[in-house]
Amino acid sequence: MIQSIEESPLYRIVNPRSIAFFGASSKVSSMGRLLLKSTQDSGYKGTIYPIHPSEETVLSCKAYKKVADLSEVPDLAIVVLPTAIVCQVLEECGEKGIRQAVIVSGGFQEVGGKGIELEKQLAATAKKYDIKLLGPNCLGIANPSLGVNSTPLPIEGKPGFIGLASQSGSIVAQMYDYLDRFGLGFSTAISIGNQLNTDLIDCMEYLAVCPKTKVITLYIESINRGKRFMETARAITRTKPIVALYVGGSETGRKAAFSHTGSMSGPDCLYSSAFQQSGIVRAQNISELFDFAWALGNLPKPGGNRIAILTDSGGPGAIAADISGRIGLDLPGFSAETREKLAPFIPGTGNANNPIDLTFLTDPSDLFLNIPQVLLEDSNIDMLMIYFLLPVPIMRMRMSSMGMSDDEIDQHLEEVTRKNVEMVTTLSQTFGKPVVGFTFRSLRESMVRRIIESGVPVFPNPERAAKSLAALVDYHRMRDKIQ
Repeated sequence: MIQSIEESPLYRIVNPRSIAFFGASSKVSSMGRLLLKSTQDSGYKGTIYPIHPSEETVLSCKAYKKVADLSEVPDLAIVVLPTAIVCQVLEECGEKGIRQAVIVSGGFQEVGGKGIELEKQLAATAKKYDIKLLGPNCLGIANPSLGVNSTPLPIEGKPGFIGLASQSGSIVAQMYDYLDRFGLGFSTAISIGNQLNTDLIDCMEYLAVCPKTKVITLYIESINRGKRFMETARAITRTKPIVALYVGGSETGRKAAFSHTGSMSGPDCLYSSAFQQSGIVRAQNISELFDFAWALGNLPKPGGNRIAILTDSGGPGAIAADISGRIGLDLPGFSAETREKLAPFIPGTGNANNPIDLTFLTDPSDLFLNIPQVLLEDSNIDMLMIYFLLPVPIMRMRMSSMGMSDDEIDQHLEEVTRKNVEMVTTLSQTFGKPVVGFTFRSLRESMVRRIIESGVPVFPNPERAAKSLAALVDYHRMRDKIQ
């Protein structure tokens, strides 16, 4: 295992100071132009050298007819060209001294026939010049902090703590907006395509020592070096969580993976066993992949699987309790001491059992601070899930009926939001126990959004909240066994 990202052969791929761009032109519909534009729009400040046989400039960058004409050796080559000429271009890059490349072009192993032979030639050229490359048939990299982005979409939202290694480029490019909805973002995302000489293991090793990455996520269609994968994962998961989505376990998934990257997938049960032995949390879909990463990157280690659920409505509490029980979380009864502490905050129409149902909320501090404090002080409670419902339209209607002006209402709502967010944040910081929320309303609502930004995950339904807490428990159980 490497000790720093500078030691990784991927370092200058992810952190290039200059890029030679093959395939970008003035043609608006060209893929190369699209990728260069998204790099510019993502804020990349390094030098870009478009290589084109006839263009003078491309997107305001001076273009060069051949890579040999450059006055310096770029750190990285990004190649978006017809398959038939990719090998020759990589040869020219090697002669120039470029030792890192992203081959976006497809038409290699994944299509069979002549594509297999072309990929062998590509591998031979890469070996000849000691070129480390991503692909072919990939979208390369997204490094939001540096603005490096070889995908078709500009990076949206802020840099985050989630590292991704993916055999699908779209799982990188199409997740920018998705993650931003939850206040999340990538630290680094790497698309590896056909894995010619860079595979998931290389990416895991890089992300393991990346200081901006708190959780590693993997989109897997196949694993080439099984034993090495497990050894690497076991070393990493002792200190940094890994969440994996494997899609080649079913017959339909196997066929899709083969047609996508030419990958040979294995039985589902084999991968599940390998993940468990390696300390990897398995996700069953994209939502779980990033939900679990969200929880693992933000929440402390739970003492066990015992959860308290707090709502101001019976239905959401029942749903949360049902799914929690189904996936192995325990909802213990409260001690006499805890019930006595809760009594002043539970209305006569409420329910002080687990899950707690307030039915009616007169003082927001009961939901956001007073009751949660009592529950988290209970040694029989390891985690807390809160149902957040503070609909602004109802609050506005009430305040308007009291004769408050729009400005007064806005000011009051801002103050209420600020206090509620402070109270929830205090809970998480004070007790060292996982606290999450869920709501059926929009995560874009001001209060919920600010709670999320404070570091407390708020999920769009109780199922996702409960499964994320279960994943948190599972990871720490596996990690403790590995150690």
